[in-house]
Amino acid sequence: MNKDEKIYIAGHKGMVGGALCRRFQQDGFKNLIFRSSSELDLRNQQDVRDFFYYERPKYVLLAAAKVGGIMANIESPATFLYDNLMIQNNVINSAYEFGVKKLLFLGSSCIYPRLAPQPMKEESLLDGKLEPTNEGYAIAKIAGMKLCEMYNRQYDTDYISVMPCNLYGIGDNFDPKRSHVVPALIRKFHEAKKNGYSKVILWGTGNAKREFLFSDDLADACLYLMKTYSGNEFFNVGTGSDIKIANLAKLVSDIIGYEGEIVFDTSKPDGMPQKLMDVSKLTNQGWKFKTSLERGIEITYKWYLENYNN
Repeated sequence: MNKDEKIYIAGHKGMVGGALCRRFQQDGFKNLIFRSSSELDLRNQQDVRDFFYYERPKYVLLAAAKVGGIMANIESPATFLYDNLMIQNNVINSAYEFGVKKLLFLGSSCIYPRLAPQPMKEESLLDGKLEPTNEGYAIAKIAGMKLCEMYNRQYDTDYISVMPCNLYGIGDNFDPKRSHVVPALIRKFHEAKKNGYSKVILWGTGNAKREFLFSDDLADACLYLMKTYSGNEFFNVGTGSDIKIANLAKLVSDIIGYEGEIVFDTSKPDGMPQKLMDVSKLTNQGWKFKTSLERGIEITYKWYLENYNN
C-alpha cells in the first residue's frame, strides 16, 4: 500500500472506524479521507457516486453500518436490512466504477447459523438458519461479503472481507437501546453504582456465551490483511475464546466497583446460545490479538468516564 494515496474510511466516527483511523495513522498513512453521515448519506447512490468521482480514493475500508443490540434489531429488522444493503451496494459498486485498488468489507459473526458447530468455522456460512433476533442485519452482512466475492470473480477486483466477533472499545455506543453487551453493561453498572442501586437487572439467563475483541485489535488485523492478503476467502477475527454473559457481567461490575446484586430476567431472549469463532485461518495467516478482555474493558470504561458520562 502506498502511504501517500487516498484511503477512504467509511464510518470514521464509529467505534471501528475510529480504531481504523488511529491504526492507519500510527502506521504512517497520512492521506485519510472521511465524510460524516450528515455530509454524505451512504444510502444515496448518486451522492456516493459523486463522492467517489471527485475524491478518487485508492483504498476503501467499509466500516459504516447501521448497528445495534438485540432490542434494536428486534424492533427495526427492516431498517437494519435496508440501510445496510444500501450502504454496502453503493460503496462497493462505486469503488469498482472509480478504480479503487483494494477494499476491505467488515462483516459480523452473526452471519453464521444459529446452531453452527462451535467454534464457528468460515465453512459454516449459509449452512443453516440464522438467529431470528438479528436476521435482517445478518442477511445484509452476508450479501455484502458475497458482493465483494462476486465482484472479484467478475471484474478481477481486490475486495476482501473480515468477520469480527463481538466488538467493544474506545468510541463505543452506550445508548441504552442501541448498545451492544459490553457498553450496555458498563453503563448499567456505572449508573447503578453512582445512584446506589441495590441490584442490576440484565436480559436473558446469563448462560449465553460470547467472544469479545477490543476494537483496536480488529483495526490491527484489518491493516495486516490489507497489506498481506488478496483473494476470495474471508477471515474470522477474534480471540478464539468466549465467556458466559453472567461471568462477563461480574467482570464488568468488578472493574467498575459495583457491589450490588446482579439479577437475570429469564423472560427476555439470550440470542444465540454461543458465538465462538474459529480463528485458526487468520492465526495461520500470521495475526493474533493483543488486548486481554479485562484490559480492554478497563480502557473502554476510562474512555466512557472521560467522554460520555456527562
